[in-house]
Formats: sequence, C-alpha cells, structure tokens
Amino acid sequence: MPRIALVTCRPGPEVAVDRDLPVLVRALREAGAEAESVVWDDERADWGGYDLAVIRSTWDYSWRAAEFLAWAERCGKATRLANPAGVVRWNADKRYLGQLAEAGVPVVPTWYIAPDESTNGIDGTHSTNGTHGIDGLPVDHEYVVKPTSGAGARFAARYTPDDHDTAVRQLARMHAEGFTAMVQPYLENIDVSGERALQFYGGRLLHASRKGAVLTPGTPYDERKVAHPRLEPWTPTPAELAVAERALAAVPEAPELLYARVDLVDGEDGQPRVMELELVEPNLFLSLHPGSVPRVVEAILAAAELQR
Repeated sequence: MPRIALVTCRPGPEVAVDRDLPVLVRALREAGAEAESVVWDDERADWGGYDLAVIRSTWDYSWRAAEFLAWAERCGKATRLANPAGVVRWNADKRYLGQLAEAGVPVVPTWYIAPDESTNGIDGTHSTNGTHGIDGLPVDHEYVVKPTSGAGARFAARYTPDDHDTAVRQLARMHAEGFTAMVQPYLENIDVSGERALQFYGGRLLHASRKGAVLTPGTPYDERKVAHPRLEPWTPTPAELAVAERALAAVPEAPELLYARVDLVDGEDGQPRVMELELVEPNLFLSLHPGSVPRVVEAILAAAELQR
C-alpha cells in the first residue's frame, strides 16, 4: 500500500477549515492507500516514511513563508513532494505574475513596492495607462493593495484615489512586517462576471467554479474577509481554458505539477486575465464538486507510484 501524507496546518482563529481533507483521506484509504493528514511543522513527522507528500491545506504558510519554504526543501529531499519544492518557492511570491506576463500570458496589471525600494524600484512594465503618484499609488482609478505573499485576501484592500492616506498607512504596516506590496487596478468587471477558478489535477481540467467579488470599498485591510463568496459551479469558456493552459505552460517545472488552480477575471476589454496562479495549497472546493473526488484520488495514487 502506498503511504501518502496530505499536508495541512494547525487549526487557529485565522485559519479556515479544510473540509476536503477528511474526504480525501477517507477516499484514499478506500482505494487501498495508507493515507493520513500531517501538519507541516510537526517535528515528529517522518517525511521519508511516505511515498508521497501532497501539500493540501497549509493555509498559514504565507505568515511564515521562510520557514515553510525551508520545510518544503527538506521534505522534497526526503520524499516526493507535490507540488515540487521549486514550484512552491516560485509560486509563493506573487511576483511570478511579471514572469507570466513576460511569457505572453494575459495577467492583471501589477506594480510591486518592496520595503527597501523607492519609487524607481516599482515595476510598472505591465501597468495600465493610468497615472501613479510618487509613492506608486494610482491617482486616477480604483486599485487594490495586497502582499506578494498572502492567502485568503489577508492584508488586501480596495481603494479609490481619495483613500490615499489610508493606503499609505497600509503600505507602511506591510513594509514594517517585511512584506512586499503589490498594487493592481481594480477591474470593475469582477463585480459583474465574478472571479473564475479553474482547477487542474493530474494535468487535466478537473472542474471550475465562480465566486463573487471579495473586496468591498471601505473594508479595512486587516479585517478578515470571506475568501470565496457566493461560490458556484462554472463551465469555463474556450477563452478561459486557453488562458489557463498558457499560464500553466509558462510555469517552471510545469510537467511535474500534480495540481493547479488558475484564478481568472475579465480585463477592461472583457477578455480573461490571470489574477492568481495557485500551485501551493489551493482550495479544491470538492464539497461543490463531489464527483471530482475519484479523479483526485486517481491522480494522487499515480503520483505515489512514481516514487516507489
């Protein structure tokens, strides 16, 4: 029997409950595997004793990024880690959006403001035609500020140009905690067509979902948000599928991906753009798509067999 670890994190007040985890553990056991959930920072865990470790819901990793990435390197040397440590490291910093754009993938325009950078350090290569002030914040359109390492809309907020002073305070708080900020125009189409999440497992489209806008005007950046409001099943359009596949093809070590989630929104031209590419610990939404469980189990078992 293959030994499989589904990697998660310790429960906490700011950590969502992974409702998919017990479902997958049970399904893998019923399929003949020796499966269990394991906390990533459990010092007692013997990662070398597993044929495969699947990062499933390490939803506190962005708060402890350096520690988590060091763990991923160690775990990847002890056993087969999915996704691989190199992919995890690349995807843990949302500056990967710039690399996707350079590869020709349509992405949401993004600027980056690091704690030790002046205005000249802002990457505006993929910006809109809007005007930015000396501090890098837009002065003529709505925008979003969030950290390059984050999950669940943590430390994310939506601003108008009139909210400049509040946005500056957010930047100062994030920089004080060592976060690099990313600034994106708020794409109004998200209020109409929502955000679409295309899930891939074992190299194939698994299912897709759509959710409503997460950020509302005036919500403080440090207030906990509902990460997936009004979630519903979705059938992706050919254009959405094409963009998602282009994004995955641009990922370093892409052939080794066990799972991926591509989050899309419509740009000003109405065409899909990548908002995020989730290759570390994406919520699978299996409760919304219970028919996908057998396909996930099949892909995990196949990946475990490669290690044996």
